[in-house]
Amino acid sequence: MCSLRRCLISVSSRKIRKSVLEDIVFLNFMGLRPVLVHGGGPNISDRMRATGKKTDFVDGMRVTDEETLLVVEEELRKLNQVIVSEIIALGAAAVGLNGKDKNLIQAEKKKAKVDLGLVGNIIGINAQVMLGELEASRICVVLPMGRGSDKKTYNVNADEAASSIAASLKAEKFVLLTNVKGIMRNPEDPHSFISHLTREKAEGLIRDKVIQTGMIPKVKACIDALDKGVKKTHIVDACIPHALLLEIFTDKGIGTEIVL
Repeated sequence: MCSLRRCLISVSSRKIRKSVLEDIVFLNFMGLRPVLVHGGGPNISDRMRATGKKTDFVDGMRVTDEETLLVVEEELRKLNQVIVSEIIALGAAAVGLNGKDKNLIQAEKKKAKVDLGLVGNIIGINAQVMLGELEASRICVVLPMGRGSDKKTYNVNADEAASSIAASLKAEKFVLLTNVKGIMRNPEDPHSFISHLTREKAEGLIRDKVIQTGMIPKVKACIDALDKGVKKTHIVDACIPHALLLEIFTDKGIGTEIVL
């Protein structure tokens, strides 16, 4: 394992992409070696509606048959290519990586109370695929697909993929970009924002149902990354211009930091 500093960033909203990519390119020029893991939920849902195919979700996970999987991968590939080209246009080197290739993201069929189809649970990461690119100062842009020992391709959750990749690279920071300020004790009260949490307190807030719905998997992704050796994790509102730099380079930051 080389001693390069790294942060892992998960980005899915195209509205905030320009500011985020500028921050990522800046981090790369400073030698922090960022890896960008992106989803594509809105693009995929729009495509599904346009083709008239129904989308079912169970506990936030998209039920994925073979036809849906083709749409998911195609939309993720399109977005991946756009992100890579935009990073290059900003003056940095970048490479797009499909998680199903070169054994990058190893997966198995996810077990759930109902059959989710080709939805995968991540069981391993081949970090070597990324290390050479990072040492050459190329920004890795990863789309979350996995490959199973059964040779099947699986749709995997982007936050889970980012968390697993962060752990495999022994990242110093794992940053999840979302569209809310961070963790709130009361979503209706802007003054209830929590800027710092320990792993134990974060789990307590989940048990007490203070952390709910879509924030739960993000917090669990942070906890999983911490358990596997990542030093600090952050949940940040990407709608704030240059949120990533403000979180990393200011004393107080602007999002919620979760640590051991």
